[in-house]
Amino acid sequence: MVELTIDGIKVDAPEGSMVIQAAHDAGVYVPHFCYHKKLSIAANCRMCLVDVEKAPKPLPACATPVTNGMVVRTRSEKAIAAQKSVMEFLLINHPLDCPVCDQGGECQLQDLAVGYGGSESRYKEEKRVVAAKSMGPLISTDAMQRCIHCTRCVRTGEEIAGVQEVGMLNRGEHAEITTFVGRAVESELSGNMIDVCPVGALLSKPFRFNARTWELARRRSVSPHDSVGANLVLQAKMDKVLRVVPFENEEVNECWISDRDRFSYEGLYTEDRLTRPMVRGDDGQWREASWNDAMQTIVAGMNAVREKFGADQLGCIGSATSTTEELALLARLGRALGTENVDFRLRQTDARLDGALAGVPWLGMPLTALNELDRVLVVGSFLRKDHPLMAQRLRQAVKRGAQVSFIDSAADNPLFNAIAGRMTVAPSQLANSLAQVLVAVAKAKETAVPAGLESVQVSAEAQQIADSLVSGERVAVLLGNMAVNSDQASVIAANAHAIAQASGAKLGFLTAGGNTVGGYLANAVPGKGGLTAEQMLAQTLRAYLVLNVEPALDSDLGERAVETLKSATFSVALTSYRSAAEQWADVMLPVSPFTETSGTFVNAEGRVQSFKGAAAPVGDTRPAWKVLRVLGNLFQLDGFDDETSESVRDSVMAAGVESRLSNQINLAASVLPEGSGLERVADVPIYRSDALVRRSAPLQQTPASAPPTARMAATTLAQLGLVDGDLVKVRSSQGEVSLPAQLDDTVALNSVRVATAFSETAALGSAFGQLTVERA
Repeated sequence: MVELTIDGIKVDAPEGSMVIQAAHDAGVYVPHFCYHKKLSIAANCRMCLVDVEKAPKPLPACATPVTNGMVVRTRSEKAIAAQKSVMEFLLINHPLDCPVCDQGGECQLQDLAVGYGGSESRYKEEKRVVAAKSMGPLISTDAMQRCIHCTRCVRTGEEIAGVQEVGMLNRGEHAEITTFVGRAVESELSGNMIDVCPVGALLSKPFRFNARTWELARRRSVSPHDSVGANLVLQAKMDKVLRVVPFENEEVNECWISDRDRFSYEGLYTEDRLTRPMVRGDDGQWREASWNDAMQTIVAGMNAVREKFGADQLGCIGSATSTTEELALLARLGRALGTENVDFRLRQTDARLDGALAGVPWLGMPLTALNELDRVLVVGSFLRKDHPLMAQRLRQAVKRGAQVSFIDSAADNPLFNAIAGRMTVAPSQLANSLAQVLVAVAKAKETAVPAGLESVQVSAEAQQIADSLVSGERVAVLLGNMAVNSDQASVIAANAHAIAQASGAKLGFLTAGGNTVGGYLANAVPGKGGLTAEQMLAQTLRAYLVLNVEPALDSDLGERAVETLKSATFSVALTSYRSAAEQWADVMLPVSPFTETSGTFVNAEGRVQSFKGAAAPVGDTRPAWKVLRVLGNLFQLDGFDDETSESVRDSVMAAGVESRLSNQINLAASVLPEGSGLERVADVPIYRSDALVRRSAPLQQTPASAPPTARMAATTLAQLGLVDGDLVKVRSSQGEVSLPAQLDDTVALNSVRVATAFSETAALGSAFGQLTVERA
C-alpha cells in the first residue's frame, strides 16, 4: 500500500492502482467517460485530468499510477480549467439533440456538461455527420454522431464478451466506431455495450422511442433464464415492462447481463398471450370461462380420474423457470392428491441419476470462485450459450492464467485466450472419455486405478487434460446441461466425481434454467415409485397438471410429449401462452410470467433471491402460486393456507439450504459399451431455451435463432455421400425431419448436430440416440 493525498484527504491505495481508483475509494468524484472499473485503461477522453503536485501539466487520473507521498488536487483551478477544455472539445461535434435522445435523463455527457460545459460554443463550423451502422436487431446506431470515441463498447466486446466485433476506423475527426466489415454484432453479451456507452450513440433498438427514462418505474427482479440468477431492473410504464437493465451485484452478475436476460421481455405481450381461463367443450371448441368455473372443472375432472383409475394416474409437471413457490405448491398438491409423479426436469433422461445423487446438485462453490480457479474441466456444456455469464467469469480466469479443458460433442469456441485440452467425442463416449482422464489422473497421482478401469487406454488428449488438472491448486470439474440430460448421466456424474476426488477438485453442476436448485429444494422431484417427467410423457397417464411448460419444445420427447398429453383423459395447463397448450389441454389457466408475480429463484450457487412483480397482470392473469393454493382449497386438502408467497418460500427454506446441497455421487466409476452408428448432438440454442425467450421477436431475428440444420464434420458428410447444402432426411426412432446439411468440423465424428427447441425438429424427439441421414 502507498499513501497519497487527494483534495486534502489522506488515502491508502494498493501499489500499482490508478489515481482515479484511489479517489473513488476516498469518496472523491473525478469526472470521466472512458474509464470503467471492469475494463482496461484507455485514457481516451482526458475528462479525468487532475492537478498532480510537481507535474508540469494536468495528468489523466485513470492512467496515472499512485506513488507514495503523491499530492493530487481534483478541484484546483488548474484541474477544472483542463476538464472544461476537454468538455469543450467533446461538444464540438456532439449534436444538440437531447430532447429526442433516448439517453436523455441518464446521460453521462449531459450530466457533466452541466458542470463543465460552457453556456455557448465557440465552434461555429458545421458538425460532422456519421452514417448509421448495422449492428443487428438489438443495438441501434442511428445516432453515431453522438459518439465521443471513449471505446468502452470496443473494450466490452473484446474483454468481457471475448470477441472483437466492433472497433475504431480512421483517425482524428474522421474516427468512427464500426463493426467488422459491416457484420452484425452477434455476441450473447452485446447488450452490455449499450449500458457502458456514456452518450446516446449505442441504444437499445427494441426500446428506442418507447419512453423517456424519467417516466419509467423501476423494480428489482431476478432472471429466470439460466442458473446465474442475474439481478435485473425491470423498467415499466403504464404497468407494462419496456426495458430491462442490470442491477449491479458483484457476487452474482457483477454489472453485466446476457442479451437473453435483457431482451426476453419482448416476449411478454405477444398476440398469443393467454389472458382469460379457457375450457374446451365437448365439441372440441375453446370457450372463455370464469376463474371459478374453470377451477371447478379442474376439480371435477381430476377427482373423476382419481376415483376411476387411482391417484397414481395423475402427473404433475413443472419447469426450471418456475419459481420455488410454484414448484413447492405443485409438489404439495400432487402429493396431497396421492401421487408421487412430480417432476420439473423436462430434458433429463437418465432416471438412475436420482439414485446416485446424495443431495441437491449445485455449482459446488460461489459464483465468484469461478474467477479464481486455476484449472477447470467442463463436461458436456455449450458453455457460452447455456451459461454466458459463467463463461465470462471463466474468461477472466483464463486471462489470469487459468487452464480450462473441455470434454464435449461439439467444439464450440468459448472465446478464451487458449484451451488447455479438448476431447470432442460422440455423446455415447462422454462417460468413457472421463474414464480415460480418471485413469490418467490416478497414474499421475500414483494412486490405484479404480476397479473396472484397468483396461482403459488413455488417449493423448485425455492425458493432456489430466496433466492440466493435477498441476492446479484451485481445481473444478463442471458438469453442463448436456451431461446431466444425457441418457448416461449417472455414469458421467460418477466418473466426474471420481476425477474430482482423485485430483483434489470440486465437482459442480452448472444446472439448467433459473431455478433447478430451487426445484430440488421444493421437492418437486419424484418420490418413491414416482415417475420422472420423461417417463410421464412417454407413457400416457390419465390426468396431467402442467405448469409453465411448452411440451413440444421444452420436453426431451418433443412431439411425442404432445401426443401423450392429448391421449390423456384430462389435461390442465397453467400457462402464459395459448399456443403452448391449446393443442393438448382441456383447461388452460392464464398464469403470470416472472415479471407479474412475486417469487424466489435459487441459483446454481444456492443463493436464495426473492423478487416482487414489476408490472400489472395482463387481462385476467393470476400468479401461479395463488392458483395452486386455491386449487388445494377447492380439493379440500390440508396445507394450503398460505396467504403470501413469502410464507410458501419460508416453508421450503425452513430445513435450510446449505445442509441440503451435495454433489456426492453414490455410484462407482465405470465404462460403458461403445456406441455405433450416427448419434445426435442436440443443443438448446440460447434464444430457444424457454417460452418467454422464444417469443421475443428481436432475439428470434438474431443468427443464434437461425432455422436448424443437420451439422456434420467433413468426414461424416463424405461417409454419407453428402455435401454442404444438400437437403437430407434425418430419422430417429420417433420421427423424421428434412433439413439442409451443413459442414461443421466442430461436431464430433459419426455425429449429427441438430438443435432442439424448434418446431422444425420436434418430430425427432430425444436429444440422444441414433439417427439415420440420407439425401432427400
